[in-house]
Amino acid sequence: MTDVYSVDVQITAPVRPTEVTDRVRDAVTNLFPEADVTEGHGELLGEAHGMETFSELLHDQEILDTARGQFLADRRGDTFSFDLKKQAAFQGVVNFAVGDPAELGDIHVRVTVTEPSVEDYIDHVAPPTEDGRPVED
Repeated sequence: MTDVYSVDVQITAPVRPTEVTDRVRDAVTNLFPEADVTEGHGELLGEAHGMETFSELLHDQEILDTARGQFLADRRGDTFSFDLKKQAAFQGVVNFAVGDPAELGDIHVRVTVTEPSVEDYIDHVAPPTEDGRPVED
């Protein structure tokens, strides 16, 4: 049986005057190809209803524990958020931004989970691990 998730993913990425908008768009869509990306004033705005590709990248890069830590660190009710480095994203690599923002700004991701629960969705995207391997139910 396939689980059904009701999730809204909001992605914002600043576009500085020295940056090429299409390259910033590529950084966003490399990690979130399912996102509908539009151009705002000095930023790109993306909306998606899932994080399947992002989850695959976390598995491939073997950074599930790091991702879980980031998701849980900034969890508020049914929402969690995190920041990603633009340059790494442009290369198709997940690199969480911690500390001071990068000079060109970071990609900000905000995930609101309606169903099932935020904990279940985090488990879906970045499952708990044991000895570096996802724990199966």
